[in-house]
Order: sequence, then C-alpha cells, then structure tokens
Amino acid sequence: MNKSCFGAFLLLAFLFPASVDCLVRHYNFSVVLTNTTKLCSSKPTVTVNGQFPGPTLYAREDDNVIVRVINHVNRNLTIHWHGIRQLRTAWADGPAYVTQCPIQPGQNYVYNFTLTGQRGTLLWHAHISWLRATVHGAIVILPKRGVPYPFPKPDKEKIIILAEWWKADVEAVVNQATQSGQPPNVSDAHTINGFPGQVPSCSSQGYTLHVKTGKTYLLRIINAALNDELFFKIAGHNLTVVEADASYTKPFETDTIFLSPGQTTNALLKTDQAIGKYLIAINPFMDAPIGYNNVTSFATLRYKKTPPNPKTILTKIPPQNDTPKTKAFIDSLRSLNSKQYPAKVPLNVHHSLFLTIAVGVNPCDTCVNGTKLVADINNVSFVLPSIALLQAHYYNIGAVFTDDFPGNPPFRFNYTGPSPANIQTTNGTRLYRLAYNSSVQVVLQGTSVIAPENHPTHLHGFNFYVVGMGLGNFDPVEDPKKFNLVDPVERNTLGVPTAGWAAIRFRADNPGVWFLHCHLEVHTTWGLKMAFLVENGFGPNESLPPPPRDLPKC
Repeated sequence: MNKSCFGAFLLLAFLFPASVDCLVRHYNFSVVLTNTTKLCSSKPTVTVNGQFPGPTLYAREDDNVIVRVINHVNRNLTIHWHGIRQLRTAWADGPAYVTQCPIQPGQNYVYNFTLTGQRGTLLWHAHISWLRATVHGAIVILPKRGVPYPFPKPDKEKIIILAEWWKADVEAVVNQATQSGQPPNVSDAHTINGFPGQVPSCSSQGYTLHVKTGKTYLLRIINAALNDELFFKIAGHNLTVVEADASYTKPFETDTIFLSPGQTTNALLKTDQAIGKYLIAINPFMDAPIGYNNVTSFATLRYKKTPPNPKTILTKIPPQNDTPKTKAFIDSLRSLNSKQYPAKVPLNVHHSLFLTIAVGVNPCDTCVNGTKLVADINNVSFVLPSIALLQAHYYNIGAVFTDDFPGNPPFRFNYTGPSPANIQTTNGTRLYRLAYNSSVQVVLQGTSVIAPENHPTHLHGFNFYVVGMGLGNFDPVEDPKKFNLVDPVERNTLGVPTAGWAAIRFRADNPGVWFLHCHLEVHTTWGLKMAFLVENGFGPNESLPPPPRDLPKC
C-alpha cells in the first residue's frame, strides 16, 4: 500500500469512512480445471474461478490491489497485470522466470501493487507458456472519486473481451509445435466474451450486447487473443474512441476498431438507431503471407423492445488484408495532452536503440526437418533462465544473465528487402542496462527475413509514446524530423507495421527487470523477447524493495 493512501486510510477511516479515496482491494484467484464445451466439443480448461473469460478486477486510481492466486492445477503458473506500471513493485509483474519463479501446483502467491496515476481499461493474463489462451480477464481502473471522465459521461459501461479458442488442449498444441520445430496449429474460432458464435462446423451460441434506445455506452474493448490482430465492428453504428491502453486520447469517430493482442480501446457507443438486432463482427487482420485463423466470429447488438426473431441488420466486414484501414485507425490516435493529462514525451534521449525484429531458422537434431523456426531481436533469440532474472539481479547471482544485449543489430542489411543468406540466430540471456530516470528511444525495425509480418510489441513496467511509424527501412536522418513530440499516443503495446518500423520513447523511472516482447505468443515462444535492467536511483523511493516472503521458488 503506498504511503499517501495508507496515511489517508489511517487518518480518515474511522472519522470519515466515505471520504477515503484510495482503498485496498482484495481478490482471490483460484486456478482450476473446468470442463468447457464450445464448438460442439468439450475439454478440460485452465480457468480462474471456473470462468472464461476470468473475473474482472475493479479498482480506482491509486488503490492498492492484493490478489491471492492459488494454483489448483497440475501446471506451473504466473499472472501478469498487463499495462500496470508496477512502480517499485516489480516482484508483482508476473512474467515467469523474468520477475518471479512460477507458482507451482498446490502453491499460492499474493500479488500486491498500487495503481499509481493510472485509470482506464487493461487486462490480466497468465504469463507462462500459452496458458493465457483461457486464463485472462479485464482490469477496470476507475478515476478517483469526484474526478470525471474527460469525455461525456456514459450511461452504462460494457466489457468486450476478444479471444481465440482451440478445440484441442492449447498446451499440447504448443508442445507439438516445439518438438517438430514447425508453426503451431492456428485456433479454431475467435470469441466475444467467451462466445464463438456461429461457425461453419457448429451452431454455437453467440454473445448478445443488450442496449436501450437513446443511451451512451462506454465499451471497454480488450484483445486477449494469443496470435491474431482483430477488427471490431457494429452494424449501423459509429464508435468514438476516447482511450487506448488506459491512456486518454483525443476523441475521434470510426466505424471499425483495430486492436493487436494485448491492446485495449475504450469507445463511446450511442444507441441512436432504430430498434432492432445489429450484427457485431470480429475478424482477423493479416497482410503477410503466413497461416492464420481466418474465421470471422459474430455477435449481436439488440435494442430493448426488439420483437422476437427479427432480421439481423448486417454490415460490411473489412477485408482481412485491409492495411489502409489499420493505418488510418492507428494514425488517428493522439494523446489527449490536456492540462490535467499532459503528454510528457522525453525530448532529450540518453539511450538510443535500434532493434531489428525477425524470424529465423536454427539447427535442431530432434525436429522433423533437422531445423526449427526461431525469432529474435538484433539476432538474439532470448533464452529464459531457470531462476527469475529479477532475483538474480537483486541477489547478485552470477552466471544467470549478461548485461550486454546489443543496442544495434550485429550486421546491417536491407531489412525489408530479400532475406539474407544466413538466417540463423544466436541464443542468449542478455539484458540491456539503463540508469534510473534515463530517457530511452527505441526504434523497432520489422524485417522480411523468411516473411514480413506485423509484430505487436509489449513493454512491461512502463508506458511509452509512439513518436513515429513508417513503412520500409527507418531513415535515421530524415525520419526523426517527422517525429510527433507534442501529442503522440501513449501505450504499453504497439504493432510494428509489416515490413516497417516504429519509434517509441519512455523514461526509465522504475527500477527492476522489465520484459520487452512480441505479444504474438508464437513469436514469444520462438525467442522474440529481451529485457531491460533498470538500476536503482537514490534512496528507497527510487530503489527496488526486497522481495515478498512468499515469492515462489524455482
């Protein structure tokens, strides 16, 4: 619990209980196997509290959140609170073997963190192997009491979680792919709040969004899919985007929302159309020549007083390779940059990194073709250790990692042109060291090695500003002249365009070890990840505290 909240609680709890703005929120997450039926087939599924999606975590800005996670399944587990800054609470961040060892079967761990200066929609999910396919849920952080939204107050709020569903055991899918060295089987359907809707092979129940005429709804939309970027569209209705990744944006109107895995978008929906039943569609975006789940899933928006068995009002679904639509949506995102919510973009850069993102092929004696697909950043396929990196850092344990991660690629080539002859990568557990409070610029350069592809990239422990983006190779002379240093969108996850680049800036004001990785689970599994080691500053308020006593052991 942070000091200001703790002080307020002690001073006011008995005298003025209603006036305490920051509270301690307690949650219990029981991880269990639940028999689940979808797409006309059943399987045991790892869930939290027997729910898919899992329970929503509600809190307010500056609240202290305590979640006890009890592992009742026969698999190791961790939970990541995606987008939570975790200021000086790196031990609660959750990625396995990065900030903690997994919670072993029959064990439990208490995640304890404070929502300092954050409000909006985020998500939580498992962060080990592919368990987040079914172990995920929403995080709703309301503003402080008495603080209004910087947009018209909605009449009601609705959570929309988009995900993927496999008929098979997802862990078996990834294990088979790992053993063969080949890509894993794609999912069988996309889901909206757990419902796949009608698919060709099965008449499954779909999700219904019930609304009343003349109201304004705040939709909290989350892409919890493992490997698919998704379009979201409601027939006959426009949406006004007001937030991305729990950061307020300048409002803009659109008929289609686009989200990469791990991204969230808040949008206002006005129910100003005729009473009836309207189609909701989610379909994947893919502008690269690779395999993916191309199934569109459907739900419906239904007005109150709609008669039984009405004709569904349809909509035109975006083409699955509609790059112009995704670009238009991304280009429309701008930070609110108001007096109350300023965009604090670092103007002076202490660390300037150029990171190439690629897929490669390495030898594998046990794989089908004697090779396996891998992925890398600056030609390093990251290898997770057998002890958590944060523990090794805090206790100064040697031979776990090195701090020599390359800030530039080992060799230069035409990144978005033909593949180079040698597409092997190196393996390593290499971190990049940052001084406390230093400002960092990272240019993420997509490549065409094997095949170009969009890479949704997530940074733990920080928000960043997306100051630039483009197609082709980054030009270090000309492209920075076009950077937006005034009101760039603030995010925790961004999609690096197919055969393109993106530039981000952030301030390293959070001591600890922080993961940077592709949020396509297939690429993370292949090694498309690295980590920053942020040193302590001066004094306890700028330093990583000791680990909690119940921190899991490896």
